Parts: sequence; C-alpha cells; structure tokens
Amino acid sequence: MKWGDRFEIDNLKIKLKEIEKKCYENNNWADKDLIKEKKRLENKIYEFGGLAKKINNIFDLIDLSQQENDLSLLSEIVDLKNKFVDEFDKFKLNNLLNEEYDFNNAIVSLHAGAGGTESCDWVEMLLRMYNKFCDKHGFKFKIMDLLPGEEAGIKSVVFEVLGDNAYGYLKSEKGVHRLIRISPFDSSKRRHTSFASCDVMPEINNDDNEIKILDDEIRVDTYRSSGAGGQHVNTTDSAIRITHLPTGIVVQCQNERSQRQNREFALNMLKSKLLLLKLEEEKAKINNIRGEQKEIAWGSQIRTYVFHPYNMVKDHRTNVETGNIKSVMEGEIDLFINAFLAWSK
Repeated sequence: MKWGDRFEIDNLKIKLKEIEKKCYENNNWADKDLIKEKKRLENKIYEFGGLAKKINNIFDLIDLSQQENDLSLLSEIVDLKNKFVDEFDKFKLNNLLNEEYDFNNAIVSLHAGAGGTESCDWVEMLLRMYNKFCDKHGFKFKIMDLLPGEEAGIKSVVFEVLGDNAYGYLKSEKGVHRLIRISPFDSSKRRHTSFASCDVMPEINNDDNEIKILDDEIRVDTYRSSGAGGQHVNTTDSAIRITHLPTGIVVQCQNERSQRQNREFALNMLKSKLLLLKLEEEKAKINNIRGEQKEIAWGSQIRTYVFHPYNMVKDHRTNVETGNIKSVMEGEIDLFINAFLAWSK
C-alpha cells in the first residue's frame, strides 16, 4: 500500500476540487464552513507533500552514502530521520481529527467538585496546565468568565481556545479529573483527594444557521463584573448572563471589554451548548461529540493525578500513564490526547 492510499490523499484532492468548484460557480467565498473545510484539506495535502519530499531526500542520501562509501553522511541521515519521525507522528495524529467539529475553536469550562478549597485550588492548577498546553501548541488562550473560590483557588472558569483543531485536541479532556496529594491547606499534612470537572465544547459562530435562537426564548441579565479585567470592566455593568428559557441553560461572560462583546460570546457559548444538546438527542452521535455526563466525585474520574505517596498520572480510559507529573502540569498532555484519539477510533 502506498502512503497516499493509507491517508486517502487522492480522495482529499477530489474533495478539494469539488469545494473549489462550489466556491467559484456559486460565489460562495463568504461561506465560512466551506472556506474552513477548503483550508483543512489544503493543509493536509500540503503537509503530506512535504513529508513525501523529506522521506525521498533521506533515501537519496542513503543511496549517495552507499554509492560513494561515505560514512560522513550517516549523522545527517540520522538527524533527518529523527525530525521526519516527529513530523510524521504529528501528521498521523492530525489525520485522526476528522470529526465534524474537530477543526473548530474550543470552549472549555472547569468546575470544582467534592473537596472544598482543595478542589478550588485543583481547578486553578488545571487552568494553568491547559494554559501551558495552549502556549506549546500556538493556541490563543482567553479567560471569558471566572468565579474565585471563597478561600483560595477558583470555583469555576470558562476559557476560549482559538486555533485549528483546538476542539479536536481538547475534546479528550472532557470528564472528571482527580487529584491525590498532601494538602497545603491542612496543618496536619494529611493526604487529600480532590475533584474537578472539565467540559469541552466546539465553538459555534453566532451566524451559524444550524442553531437558531429566537429573542423571545432568552432572558438577558446584566451585572457588574467580579473578576479582573481593568478599571473599565470593574466599574460598569458589562457582564452578561443569558438564560435559555426552553431548556434552562444558563451561560455568562464578564471578561470582554464591552457589554456587546460579552453578549456575543455568551450567545456563541449558548449555541454550542444547544448544539451538543441536539446531538445528544441524536443517539447515533452522542458518544462522538459530548461523552457521558458523570458526577464530580469518586468513581467517575477519567484521569488521576497522584502527587503522594508517589508520582503518577494515569488515564483510566486508555490506561496510559506517566511518572513525570511535573511535565504534565507544565502542559505536556499530548501523551494522553494522542492515546485517546487512537483509542476512540
């Protein structure tokens, strides 16, 4: 089997030509979904072409080294091979991101569960972990709503991750995350178990026609921001809370600079939640987009992070684990994401 057959490159080229034909014939250059799909196909075809050139260059160097009996080329060949393997692994991973909303931005929310102040501190630690992950992958990270804990940490937070395949990568993080450690808030230095839930949604644009929200279906409330954001945010009623009356879904945003921007993001988040609700009702897609809802407590975790009496992070869906908990908390969670994408396929 040729490389191109494995990754269906010929089929991708056919799809790309069909999309370009639609754009030219119907003047659909303003169709965001069509343009987004065009970009995705172009990127995948371009990346595959680059990989093909690199592997051919490596074989050419091997042939040259053999023909001229020149062992000095070996170090260069090994270096090129190692770089190629890293890029090829990344390409294989991206090839798994082919679900309907994988290419979208992501909206992520973290909520403290059982554990009180410990869990609020755990949410803050997870927020930092995902922020580091985004930095490493070139994603833009933006906090949209934050509720501090009563004593320390964060009770709940909503943040937006912008970048190609952001949702495709982060959908693996949906579920309950368990922490086991010696509590810094316990004077007796006892071991504590804390929980936090992570919910991940694909961002749906406000002009998306798939989900319609009528004005008489929502109640919009304004309130004064309670989070950081500068003098303007803290002295005006710019924060927005939207309640969807038919479903009871509530969304809010307070960290944008204006009431209009907060309202726009809140509406996008509401659309995302309604989309997931719609997909949940379609039984055939429920496990592909949302995953199982679980209580934020014992027995429902997808991953456990152990700081004491040993160091280990283990994903309970794929059984992948690592003892390097420090690197995980610095955003090195690709090991778990890659395993989840392969496991889910």
